[in-house]
Amino acid sequence: MTRTPKKSGKVGSAFDDFLKEDGLYETVTARAIKRVLVRQLEELMQREALSKTELAARMETSRAQLDRLLDPENESVTLGTLARAARAVGRHLRMELV
Repeated sequence: MTRTPKKSGKVGSAFDDFLKEDGLYETVTARAIKRVLVRQLEELMQREALSKTELAARMETSRAQLDRLLDPENESVTLGTLARAARAVGRHLRMELV
């Protein structure tokens, strides 16, 4: 059995390069970040036994707006909405450019 030597470097770098070449990197990254944020919010809602109606009230927004926020496919959420959601569950929104 012949083994192929491993390439050195980052594990995901080839895939990142592929996405960049196809012009999809920013879109895929944004969608992944949104999914992580949605998962974190849903976990905090469960931990605190918060319903969507209660969270919307804490955010001073509508239930429809909260549904858009919790939809991982909807990328049209503003930073203000994300910050209000974080505050509503006792957290802070932290972002950085890397």
